[in-house]
Amino acid sequence: MDNFSLQSSYSPSHPFRQTFYSNRFFTPTINFLTSKGHNIQVLCLSTGGAEGKGNIRKRELFQACVALKVPMQQVKIVDHPDVQDGFDKVWNHSLLAKIIEEEIISCSIDMIITFDCYGVSGHCNHRDVHYGVCKLLHDTLQRDIEVWELVSTNILRKYSGPVDIWLSIFLAMLHSNGTMHCIVNENSRRSFKAMAQHSSQWVWFRKLFVALSSYTYMNTLRKVR
Repeated sequence: MDNFSLQSSYSPSHPFRQTFYSNRFFTPTINFLTSKGHNIQVLCLSTGGAEGKGNIRKRELFQACVALKVPMQQVKIVDHPDVQDGFDKVWNHSLLAKIIEEEIISCSIDMIITFDCYGVSGHCNHRDVHYGVCKLLHDTLQRDIEVWELVSTNILRKYSGPVDIWLSIFLAMLHSNGTMHCIVNENSRRSFKAMAQHSSQWVWFRKLFVALSSYTYMNTLRKVR
């Protein structure tokens, strides 16, 4: 992905009950872009307050982004009454498109990186944000902007750790037209440090979860537009 040219990269995110999860999925991409000097804006569309710990989750997300070399002033967390996280919460795609478009205009964004239609874990909030971005592209977006989605994998690949790197690279090579790129995390230690900032959730099974997840070690991005 060295041929990417952008002023700002924009990641609409969502907490999957806690900001921990979304942050974890995108760390290879964030590490890559910051290492190339790109300006990253992170938008989290909920406080992660399903368990009444929204303020704690917000503070932890800011700390994790700083660990990933994303300044706090380039991280925005939305707390909208109609966009609250949870498996039983349905997010309006038109509302999401409006929120995202406002941030794109405000921050002069020229690239969006978000989840695909499955959302890695299948969580409804992840999927809603994908469709919110699609709604934005279809109905309202008037400026030239690239959109890339994080490719979801099956459960065997998802928990194969760094082993999945080789298969992902091979599959990306099959798309020689540049519509798919594999990003290998060159600083996994930084990713673990960022995840550790989510101290309210950093228990032993989540440490194992992060260690085994292929998304800790690489991301495959597919071009939407």
